[in-house]
Amino acid sequence: MTQGLPTPPPDAPRGRGRVRQEAQPPGPGADSDARLEQMAAASKQRATGTRRTVTLPGASVLAVGQGAGRAVRHGVAATDDRVRRTWFGGRLDWVTSLGWTLLGMGVLLWLLGALLGWVELTVIAATALTLVLVCVLVSLGRHRADVDLVVEPLRAQIGDLAQGHLVLTNVSRRTMLPSLVRLPVGSGEELIPVPLLRKGAQHRISFPIPTPQRGVIPVGPPTTVLGDPIGITRRTTTFGTQQLMHVHPRHVALESGAHGLLRDLEGEATPDLSMADISFHALREYEPGDDRRHVHWRSSARHGKLLVRQFQETRRSHLGVVVDTDPAMYAGGEGDVETAIAIGASLMVRSIKDEQEATIVCNDGFASRTTVPLVLDTLTTVTLGRVDLVRSARAICGHAPDSSVAVLCTGPGRAFLEIQQCLGEFETEVHKVAIVVDPRERTGLRRLRGLSVVTVSDLSDLSGVLGGLVPA
Repeated sequence: MTQGLPTPPPDAPRGRGRVRQEAQPPGPGADSDARLEQMAAASKQRATGTRRTVTLPGASVLAVGQGAGRAVRHGVAATDDRVRRTWFGGRLDWVTSLGWTLLGMGVLLWLLGALLGWVELTVIAATALTLVLVCVLVSLGRHRADVDLVVEPLRAQIGDLAQGHLVLTNVSRRTMLPSLVRLPVGSGEELIPVPLLRKGAQHRISFPIPTPQRGVIPVGPPTTVLGDPIGITRRTTTFGTQQLMHVHPRHVALESGAHGLLRDLEGEATPDLSMADISFHALREYEPGDDRRHVHWRSSARHGKLLVRQFQETRRSHLGVVVDTDPAMYAGGEGDVETAIAIGASLMVRSIKDEQEATIVCNDGFASRTTVPLVLDTLTTVTLGRVDLVRSARAICGHAPDSSVAVLCTGPGRAFLEIQQCLGEFETEVHKVAIVVDPRERTGLRRLRGLSVVTVSDLSDLSGVLGGLVPA
């Protein structure tokens, strides 16, 4: 007696992944029992809300459920975009909204004219369709152009004159129609019209770049806009990459070595040994990597082996600067904060030019033992806001424990106890100076509880007041 096919469980895989089973032909009674069991299983699946997938040749259709509508719409949009770019080479992207409007209006009027028998509607439709076709034909072809963008200088100071130079060259074999170049400059955009250019012709234009405040100004990349005079088609091409222009904070020139703030403390020996200093210590055996200029030839000949001079490090001055960037601590708000940043920049520039080491911490900006451009670049990107002065001082002490001069640039709103706590992170022998930016007070110097407190009303007063800062 033959038996019917076993009924699969409700969660059994269906479709292509199902394993084919060999069975004997079912009998008449078993066939109806198996069908009833399958119908019951299907009803149970619908009741539990299980989503079913129907597999068709070459396609997969999802049953309607949560999120199915969005998936279908996304798939249709992706397919439509792929067809447009594959079948038409992306040329449908050239047509603007005006072109699609004229095309749709032309088709609609053509149908109405054919149904109603109005010759006028047919003529208008033909005119609109012909206009779109002509504009598309005008935009065909390879309009090649080279665009060179030069920004000078890439580093400027607040208020300096900066310019951008744009050169557009037609490198194609045909005349390039009048076009437009869009050039992002900071938060705005420069619209540069380009006249008709024949083969090999160039168009040069210069434009100013304002530098009213400290910050980074992104310039470019330039984008050419080609199309017909009516605006039915538009082709855009982007050239090059974005250039970043740094607008440095203001800084004044300080006299070299004219004040004690940047005075070198040369001559005080330390226990650290060095291979490149001026205090001779002893001789030792040559090791791979030693400078041959330090070989002591007479001693080497006497002992039969290479001996090199070993030196003892001497203590040099290291300037540590902390800048308070909290506008609430200043009488003039953000304007006085910029003055404090400018003071820190002036001290760092003078120290680096005097070939002395320096470190500055300005909120999220940190620079140590580097060059003048990199220090100013760091201060260019500094953000304003509340700052932990003690933490900033600890960062300098951890990076440069040999600091000899510590400077805090702050405002009159900062309590003297907080100033003491900040500068107290440095060693006792470190010369500590607090520069207070206050336009309401006269520029002056006073000593208070072991600190040199300098009041500066403007950046221009900095050079004159630093002459009295001679460490005790």
